[in-house]
Formats: sequence, structure tokens, C-alpha cells
Amino acid sequence: MAKSTHKKRDICMLVRQVQSGDVKALEELIKCVQKNVFTMFSYLTDKRQDIADLTQEALIKMAVNINKLNDAQKFKAWLNQIVMNIFYDYLKKHAKENKVELDNNKLLEIKDKIGCEPGEKCLFSEMEKLIHAAIISLPDNLKIVIVLREYEGLSYDDIAKITNTTLGTVKSRLARARIKLQEELKEFI
Repeated sequence: MAKSTHKKRDICMLVRQVQSGDVKALEELIKCVQKNVFTMFSYLTDKRQDIADLTQEALIKMAVNINKLNDAQKFKAWLNQIVMNIFYDYLKKHAKENKVELDNNKLLEIKDKIGCEPGEKCLFSEMEKLIHAAIISLPDNLKIVIVLREYEGLSYDDIAKITNTTLGTVKSRLARARIKLQEELKEFI
């Protein structure tokens, strides 16, 4: 079986091919972005089943609406907007559920449950889990901006557009999120 020629093409080219009706390009585009979408949702909620469902919903919405995207160069921002809209809907739907706040004792419990042996890989894995737990514990408005900035690498302007807030609000929320993360992780870093 021949390897797909779509793998070597960049995202913009894949988007254009999908918009022209190429189903194989859609498959490849989904393969290219699904891990990133899953990762974003995993930093926004800690409910594993919900993460998978949200990821699937985002990918379906992307596939169904990709012909509405006018500029393939803006695909990443467009996909991030889909992810954020789905997450906002998720928050509204689950607003009545009690939120679990993580404190330092819970972070220590996570640290104890990891149970790895010493080594660089183990330390990185442990730290990643602690950072993830700390991000999950942030209020939703702070969690969203920190994920979009630090994990997606979006500009402040793009974050403001996606979150429908001002540039000043984005900067303020990022500063508060970073301070809270430093407080949560100060004994580990």
C-alpha cells in the first residue's frame, strides 16, 4: 500500500484540498490536529470521558464547517475558536456541577500516586502531571487564556478575539493565571 501523499503537505494545503472535496485530505487533516485538540481539552477539564467527547465534537464541527473558512492561513485560529466555543458550551451545560478545587495537599497526593523511580524522564512526567493538575484547578476564565497562550502559542490579540474580551483583560487574566500557578507549584519548582 502506497504512503499517503497528504502527510507531506502543510496544513493550509490540506485545508484547501478538503475544501475541494478530497476525503483523504480530510482524514489526514484530522490526524494532524486531533492530538492538539485533545491536549487543549485535557488542560481545560480533567474528566477523561468528556475530553474524548469534546475532541470528537470539535473534529466533527471542523469537518462539517471547513468550507466556511475563507482563508486557509487562518485555520489554526479558526480551529481554536471552535474548541473554545465547544468548551464554553460545555461549561454552561455543566455549570450546576460542583467544582473540585485542588489545593497543595491534593497536589502532594498526585505526587505520591505517580510512583516512578528517579530519573530525568520520571521527573519530567511528574512535573507535567503537577502542572496539569494546577492548570485544571484554575478558574475557567484563567485556564482558557493560559492554555491558549502557553500551549497554543496564540498572540494576545488572537486570544482576545477567541474569548471575546479586550486585550487588557487577556493580559490581566494571564498575569493572574501565572501568579496562581506559581503559588500552586512553588514547592515543586
